[in-house]
Amino acid sequence: MFPLRDSQPSGSIAFITYLIIAINVLVFLFEVSLGDHGLSVFLRNFGLVPEVFIQQFGPYEIFTLFSCMFLHGGWMHLISNMWALFIFGDNIEDKLGHFGYLVFYLACGVCAGLTQVFMSQGSVIPTVGASGAIAGVLGGYIICYPTARVLTAIPIFFIIRLIEVPAAVYLGFWFLSQFFTGFASIAKETGEEGGVAWWAHVGGFVAGIVLVKVFGMVRRDTDYHDYTDN
Repeated sequence: MFPLRDSQPSGSIAFITYLIIAINVLVFLFEVSLGDHGLSVFLRNFGLVPEVFIQQFGPYEIFTLFSCMFLHGGWMHLISNMWALFIFGDNIEDKLGHFGYLVFYLACGVCAGLTQVFMSQGSVIPTVGASGAIAGVLGGYIICYPTARVLTAIPIFFIIRLIEVPAAVYLGFWFLSQFFTGFASIAKETGEEGGVAWWAHVGGFVAGIVLVKVFGMVRRDTDYHDYTDN
């Protein structure tokens, strides 16, 4: 299933969402300019490597929790992530405010990275991509806008059908697919193999469900005091 648009309008311009997308694109263009060897070194230095994170834990390893969110392994990786952020991010930014949304996004990305580290402690493959943080946006979306409709392209053999489904159904199915695929991957030996960071998606999504409530309460409390204090 591929999302094309959602039905939930945004009441403000999503400056932070567009800024995050722009940064990811610019960083990827820099990656492309490095060549194969330079890119490999760059991703190893700035990606999140679970085994290194655990064995050499320190300020630099904490930094990679953030830097890895802005790296991608290929054009399709970048495009699919940025498209999902474009569709769903503006509504969460509208809900939490620009600054709150930025902190929320980064916090979800950190939770996603820590989940991946915990579930693949022996991996020496750099974890890169914004998908963990974006999974947090999706988790926030399913809480805030469960009845919104998502226009979805579904390939059926050689025909693509366009179907509108409730956000709760679309995102719930996405989460379950990530969880069960991640669970199945536990049985595999992945220390030297690349692949999809399923557990980062799971951790980010769960973090988004929890944190959107926390950040939402903080914003409501702030708005209340802004309008009632004299």
